[in-house]
Amino acid sequence: MTPSVFVYPARFFKRLTWRAGCKIASLKEENHMFKVARKLSFLALIILIIAACNLPSNATPTEDPNAVFTAAALTVQAQLTQSVPFSTPTLPAPAATNTSVSFPTLPASTLPPAASPTAVCDQAAFVKDVNIPDGSQIAPGGAFTKTWRLKNVGVCTWSGYTLVFDSGDAMGGTSPQTIGTVPPGQEVDLSVNFTAPATAGSYRSYWRIRNSSGVLIPVLGGTQGKSFFVDIKVAVISSGFDLHSRATDANWVGSAGTITFGGPDTDTNGFAMYRNNQKLEDGSSPAKVLEIHPQMVNDGVMTGLYPAYTVVAGEHFKAKIGFLALSDGTCGTGNVKFQLNYKESGVLKPLGEWTDTCDGVLKDVDVDLSSIAGKSVQFALAVLANGSATQDSAVWVSPRVAIP
Repeated sequence: MTPSVFVYPARFFKRLTWRAGCKIASLKEENHMFKVARKLSFLALIILIIAACNLPSNATPTEDPNAVFTAAALTVQAQLTQSVPFSTPTLPAPAATNTSVSFPTLPASTLPPAASPTAVCDQAAFVKDVNIPDGSQIAPGGAFTKTWRLKNVGVCTWSGYTLVFDSGDAMGGTSPQTIGTVPPGQEVDLSVNFTAPATAGSYRSYWRIRNSSGVLIPVLGGTQGKSFFVDIKVAVISSGFDLHSRATDANWVGSAGTITFGGPDTDTNGFAMYRNNQKLEDGSSPAKVLEIHPQMVNDGVMTGLYPAYTVVAGEHFKAKIGFLALSDGTCGTGNVKFQLNYKESGVLKPLGEWTDTCDGVLKDVDVDLSSIAGKSVQFALAVLANGSATQDSAVWVSPRVAIP
């Protein structure tokens, strides 16, 4: 032990204590720096791995590469903050301002106004068909009048204008036809008289309006914006003539003179009457049966003259002829002539004659009336006895004029 130890004990311990404190502080600092260095080494390794993962590749990058380094730096800062406390200064809030935002003023629109439609002098508009709708059925040769309604939608008055045929089937329509004065905005009905063709089929007639200068004017709503038409179908139209139901209207005359329709069946002058639903020689019982019995003498006659009827083209006379059955189911010895005649201008003319005897069969009768089509005639049904008329209970079944 040196003398200084004993001579200066207090100073010695003081110096020794100071050196020990410095050594401890140095050790603490070295320990802290070691920890920081270790952490930095670890972070550097992480950064290298992340950088290796972001090397260029075929895939399109979806993240900014700088973000990786920024994240690493933030991680280092967080680690340092844990080791050395740091107080983040508080920044003052920015002063509020009331500065208004100004928007530029747009210039007023300079688009030109929409142009007004140009007024049209001559122009019509189709309103409707007043009559004869499209496809109307007209009898061959039939006369008819077609009327259209149109409107003057131009700005000029129609004066001296005419209705003229344009195309299609004229059907006898008169062209041109004068149109009266029609101011703008006014409607007018235009009519033409036609005659249907004699041949069945479909027909169409187109018409237009022509101004005083000879110019054809447009028609709004018309065919192709210019015309209007009448469309018909020519077909045979027959009301028919039922000689069974009209028998009460006929004038019945026998060999002995005029008789009254309806019997009795014991009248020796002959008779005409209904035998509906009674049994006939063939065993049938038709609903419409007309018996015409001649005067009960040899070669007796009975005729019924019907009211006038105008025959339509295509019509036929149709019926069945035969005899009533007797009570024993037979028809006896009936033997007559059935006649269909017509009277025109006071003259009786034949259409057909059929001789029939009781044979258990009804005979069909079918007569084409084309030879008298369009004529007004009086049909006559007649029965003439061939010899004795005693059992001549002759019948017409459903005698009629109709289109087959």
